[in-house]
Amino acid sequence: MTAPELPEDLAGVQLDAEVRQDLRGLRKDVAEEVARHLVAAGTLLEADAAQALAHARYARSKASRLAVVREATGVAAYYAGEWAEAIAELRAARRMGGGPGHLAVLADAERALGRPERALEISRGPEAAGLGREEAIELVIVASGARRDLGELDAAVVALQVPELGGDVIAPWSARLRYAYADALLAAGRRDEAVQWFLRTVEIDEDELTDATDRLAELADEPHGPDDPADAQADDPTDEPSDALAEEQADQPSDAAMDEPSDAATDEPSDAATDDRADSAADDLVDAQAESPAAEPADASNDPAESPVPRDPAGGAGPDDPLPGADDERHRESATIGSADEPSR
Repeated sequence: MTAPELPEDLAGVQLDAEVRQDLRGLRKDVAEEVARHLVAAGTLLEADAAQALAHARYARSKASRLAVVREATGVAAYYAGEWAEAIAELRAARRMGGGPGHLAVLADAERALGRPERALEISRGPEAAGLGREEAIELVIVASGARRDLGELDAAVVALQVPELGGDVIAPWSARLRYAYADALLAAGRRDEAVQWFLRTVEIDEDELTDATDRLAELADEPHGPDDPADAQADDPTDEPSDALAEEQADQPSDAAMDEPSDAATDEPSDAATDDRADSAADDLVDAQAESPAAEPADASNDPAESPVPRDPAGGAGPDDPLPGADDERHRESATIGSADEPSR
């Protein structure tokens, strides 16, 4: 197998100490070569997933019996959209090294292959109980997506009603969890609640890990759906207001009559207005729902749907295929397969 060309900017990038320890069983020259390609795979993972997979596959060809190499290949395959390869490599890594690592990635790859039932089996398995908080949250998000794949929209909402959803502590995954919940609400036809949770996502998503701002702008441009009683009445030309209501409305001055017309209202939108589109969209939505308090998630215990992971400790994984997550977008779990200095997602 021909080795892919290594990037020129790998100087100073080091493998994690635990990974280096795993490579000590190889000959020194082989270990150094495998290490360089693992670093390259980790470095290119988000920028060029296909090339990252090429480096990981080459490392695998040199050290296929090392769990860390098989794990790196599985994660790179996942990012590159090679779902079956990702599942095979990650399962092999777990057989070799043990532990519940990358359950969310495994479950999401099963979703991508059109097997949401298997994704739910993974989320309910005994290994899920051993996950850390962050990966448990990612698995919850994937399980909710699997429920949506099955058409279980209400259950998808309930699956995300974990304690961390409404908690005061903001963690790196909090924005993704809120976004996934807003998206599940919208899919279930609960538009007003979805808007509130998209707004709550924007409040904490300083790094713009989600597109919650764009989603709010899209919702502002769309008319209310039939789930809004006021809109349903307005859209029905056969519904005429009662005499009493007509008299009451006649006695009340309209908001438009009390406001002075703005010259700017007749002008074409300016560049500045375009730049502020997301903010104005959010304000319009807030004004439209000023009399409706923000909805808190219902008590999941009242819903017959089964939660995909233990609800006690945790409260959650694909590229090009609806992740991050949301709008049925599958999520790419953060995975460091190269550098210890590589930022997590």
